Amino acid sequence: MLDRILLSRFRNHRETAVEGTAQFNLLVGENGAGKTNVLEAISLLAPGRGLRRAALTEMPGQGFDGGFAVSAALSVPGGEPVRLGTGVAPDRPGRRIVQINGAEAPAVRLAEWLSIGWLTPAMDRLFVESAGARRRFLDRLVLAVRPEHASHASRLENAIRERNRLLSDERAPDPHWLDAIEMQIVEAGAAVASARADLVARLEATLAALPESPFARPSLAYQPGGPIAADALAVALHDSRPRDRAAQRTLVGPHRDELAVTMAGKNQPAAECSTGEQKAMLIAMTLAHSQLLEGDGETRPRLLLLDEVAAHLDPVRREALFDRLRAGSAQVWLTGTEIAPFEAIAQEAAIWEVTAGSVRRLQPR
Repeated sequence: MLDRILLSRFRNHRETAVEGTAQFNLLVGENGAGKTNVLEAISLLAPGRGLRRAALTEMPGQGFDGGFAVSAALSVPGGEPVRLGTGVAPDRPGRRIVQINGAEAPAVRLAEWLSIGWLTPAMDRLFVESAGARRRFLDRLVLAVRPEHASHASRLENAIRERNRLLSDERAPDPHWLDAIEMQIVEAGAAVASARADLVARLEATLAALPESPFARPSLAYQPGGPIAADALAVALHDSRPRDRAAQRTLVGPHRDELAVTMAGKNQPAAECSTGEQKAMLIAMTLAHSQLLEGDGETRPRLLLLDEVAAHLDPVRREALFDRLRAGSAQVWLTGTEIAPFEAIAQEAAIWEVTAGSVRRLQPR
C-alpha cells in the first residue's frame, strides 16, 4: 500500500504529508478544502492525466513558483519500499517528470508498480457523455490488468494523430508514408482492441456470476470501431483512405471503439436509466473489476480512489459497499464532508481532516 504521501505546491496544498495509512483511508472536510486534490495527486502515480484529466499547467498552486511535486512510499511484498514521484519543474511547466527510486523514468512505467482505479462525481455522467469518455474509462480498467496497455494506447494515439495530419494536408499524402503510419496503427491498435475486448468479456462474466446485490447490475458489450485482427485492420485502413481523406480524419479503428452498457434487470441502455441507477452500475462495475483482479492473483499493490462515493447511497448500499471493499486487498481512499456516512468503517480507518489545503490526523491507527 501507499504510505508517506507528500504534496508540494500542488493545487491548494503548499506542503502536505499523509502518513500512517490503513486499508481504509478517509479524508473529511468542507467542499473546496482540498480533499479531491489529495486523490488527484495520488492518481498521478499512474500513467495518464489523473482523475481530473487536467493540464499540467493547472496543477501548481497559485502564488507558488509554477512547479509541483507528488511523492509516496510504496510497500512491496517481500521487498524494500519503492519511492514513486512525479511533478513539474518551475522552468519546464509543460513537461511531466516521473521518478522511480530516484531515477527518471517514462510515465508508463508507473503501471508496473501500482494499479489505481477511481470513481468521482464527474464520472456520474459517463453513460451520457461521448464514447471517448467510456474508452478512457475502459482503458483504465485494462491498465490495471495489463501494465503494457499504457504503451500500446499511447503509440496508437500518436499514430492516429500523425495519420490525421497527413490526411488533412492540402497535398496528397505519400502512400508509402501512409503505409508506415498505418503499420504503427495496426500493431498498436490490434493490441489495444484485443485487450479491451478481453477485459470486457471477463468483466461481464464476473458481473454475471456475482450474488444478488443492492447495486443495479450492468451488462457490458464491447463494440469495436473496426476489425480487431491485425490483417483485417490493415486492409480496412488502406481501403478507407479516400473516405478518410475527404473527412480529414481516420474513421475506422480502435480509437472509435465503444463500451455499451445496459441495466441487466430492465434491458435498458444505461444512458436512459435514472442517475441513481447509473451511479449504482458504476459502483457495481468498479467492485466487479476489483474482484476480477483478486481472482487473477494480481501482485501489484492496488488502490481505489472513491471521491464522495458514499454521500448519495442509502445505508443498505453503503454497508454493502464497505463489506465488498473490506473483503478485497485494495487500499481504499474515500472523501466526504463528514464522518457520519462512514461510521461502519471509522474504527478501522485512518482519518484525516482537510482544511484549506492542510491535513490534520484525526484518528491514530
